[in-house]
Amino acid sequence: MRSRWLQLVLSGLIIFVALEVRFLDPVFLKNLRLKSFDLYQELKPREYKPVPVRFVDVDDESLARLGQWPWPRTRVAELVDRLKQAGAASIGLDIVFSEPDRTSPRQIVELWPNTPETELLRQTISALPDHDEVLAQTIGRAGNVVVGFAATGKAGAGAMPTLKAGMSWAGHDPLEFVHTYSGAVVGLPGIDAAGAGTAGIGMKSEHDGILRRLPLLIGYGGTLYPTMPAESLRVAQGAANYLVKSSGASGAKTYGDAQTGIIAVRIGRFTVPTDNEGRLWLYDTGAVPERRVAAWQIMEGKFEPGLIAGNIVLVGTSAAGLMDLHSTPLAATMSGTEVQLQLIEQMLTGEFLLQPDWAKGAELVMLLLIGLVVTIATARLGAGLSATLTLGMLLGALGLSWYLFVEKGFLLDPIYPAVTSVLVYLGASLMAYLRTEHERKHIRTAFSHYMSPDMVKRLADHPDQLRLGGETRELTLLFSDLRGFTSISEKYDAEGLTSLVNRFLTPMTEVTLNHGGTVDKYMGDAMMAFWNAPLDDADHVRNAALTALELRQCLAPLNAELKVEAEDQGKEFLPLKIGIGVNTGDACVGNMGSEQRFDYSALGDEVNLASRLEGMSKQYGVDIVISGSTREKLPDFTALELDRVKVIGKTIPVTVHTLLGDEAMGQDPEFQAGQESHKAMLQAFRAQEWDRAAELVAECRAKFEEKQGMKKYYDLMDGRIVELRADPPGPGWDGVAEAKSK
Repeated sequence: MRSRWLQLVLSGLIIFVALEVRFLDPVFLKNLRLKSFDLYQELKPREYKPVPVRFVDVDDESLARLGQWPWPRTRVAELVDRLKQAGAASIGLDIVFSEPDRTSPRQIVELWPNTPETELLRQTISALPDHDEVLAQTIGRAGNVVVGFAATGKAGAGAMPTLKAGMSWAGHDPLEFVHTYSGAVVGLPGIDAAGAGTAGIGMKSEHDGILRRLPLLIGYGGTLYPTMPAESLRVAQGAANYLVKSSGASGAKTYGDAQTGIIAVRIGRFTVPTDNEGRLWLYDTGAVPERRVAAWQIMEGKFEPGLIAGNIVLVGTSAAGLMDLHSTPLAATMSGTEVQLQLIEQMLTGEFLLQPDWAKGAELVMLLLIGLVVTIATARLGAGLSATLTLGMLLGALGLSWYLFVEKGFLLDPIYPAVTSVLVYLGASLMAYLRTEHERKHIRTAFSHYMSPDMVKRLADHPDQLRLGGETRELTLLFSDLRGFTSISEKYDAEGLTSLVNRFLTPMTEVTLNHGGTVDKYMGDAMMAFWNAPLDDADHVRNAALTALELRQCLAPLNAELKVEAEDQGKEFLPLKIGIGVNTGDACVGNMGSEQRFDYSALGDEVNLASRLEGMSKQYGVDIVISGSTREKLPDFTALELDRVKVIGKTIPVTVHTLLGDEAMGQDPEFQAGQESHKAMLQAFRAQEWDRAAELVAECRAKFEEKQGMKKYYDLMDGRIVELRADPPGPGWDGVAEAKSK
């Protein structure tokens, strides 16, 4: 019991630590959880659908064809103009124009020396259009261009980007929840002012460097700004405002802390569910060539018009040297622009991955339930069943998480509850193993004096078969005793007598143990043993019978030794003779005694009968007496019925037999003939046919008196016949004898 409590305490401690670790959510646990979500996306990535979203890519070929980056702003203006003419719904420039164009005429003349010879040329060139102004005018003329600013963590007193959309919210102020940046790199004032929309460009990777969650909203300078995916979608719809729904809003369902964060962002006609920081989980498709159009194709007019018309267009780069490559769940490197484009696709198709605010609580509850079930199972069931249950719980957690991902788009951590269940199982199994080893040690210690080493090992390997508390079961019981021990003991001093008893009981015990018996106790020269406890023994009756026959045989070598010793010492030799009683029946078996000391023993009427049968062996002059219940279960063994006896304290008579040999002996034709004579003798005796019975006794003497040592028995029967002939018992006599002693 104490070890079971220790097992429960250890399992409970593991569960408590696991809950605490999950509550604290350290980096390693976050990474483990995120990796499991990545695996889900690998197994079931988002299927690419041809929605009106396009990535105009300033790729390596575009740089080779149109010149190195940065391009002159006039070239960018031409690109914007061509996209507008092609019918783009909105154009998001995933580029920050924070410094003047170095190829602009005004910038070039600043590098020239100020001399009279260059003055006229300086004035002429300075009068040419400024490239930045050209871009600003083009952006303004297009009316659907989103310009960006780079949010940074470096604090600085820079210009504030111009917010082009209205921001309203229901519930708590979303600025409390979004990631707030301390600095920003803002576009040139003319360009910033010309855009139809202004968006923050800021993508923050997870601890392992992988982009998984991208914000729709960020904070800077106390102002809430949209990011490029959100602003491009707004401008494409011609919407004027954002509506942010956060905790505290009417109808908002939250769990736990009332201020859980942002719930959703409404952009035009689209309501986009987010995490509490206003971020959207990337449901990755991997890189898809179909969503790209190279910038050089736009500039040279070599593209299908339908690729741009009515599309939300983001202009960015996948060129390796321009440092806008990121890792995603499905791609080692992907353009940051394409990552943002995927968010717009998700908003258009409504395919979202969500980790609701109740997810953490659900994971904690799942962890606790799995841990408790595994703990109880390991304590109550065997290792195999508890391992199967643990595996089932583990697969169940994984299956539930996978189902929620596939059917609902929910992200529920499957790994930590599963890992915890395994840890709980291992911890509980360790305690169970230690408990089992302790039980085995206890069993080996407790039963090593009762049973053979093989039986002790079997019992130690299967302690579940042992019931020490006491139970009623069918046993075959054997009592043995030395005949005439009182006379023999008078020939020895205390030391010699002890040695003699040990020399007698040692081979007796060895024979008993070799046949799977349990030695209950020694009573001087007597021994009590039983079969079918504590381990089940389907052949317990046969094993007890074989033991009895072998006990009789093993006296011969000991008597030979004692005879030689007596002759050497000039003493009288008294041969050892044994009496054995065997009975089969139900008895109570288990640990019996006091709280200070107890033994594994058996009690009951059937035990008492076995003891009395051993005493009867002396009365009948035979070595082994077995009960009728034992004889019924040994139909092929060689035995002769002795009598029907009413033992002291019993009203129902017991049929007793003498066991003479095993199955082989009974096949001898001579014995079978004598057995028939013996049966006929008992029938005649019980029928009060005294003359016939006497004749048959004489016939049986010739066959069994010497060979089977039955002289005393047939003398007893002759004496009874003489008595009963002289004083007949009458017609109601049943032939039952009454035992005169226990």
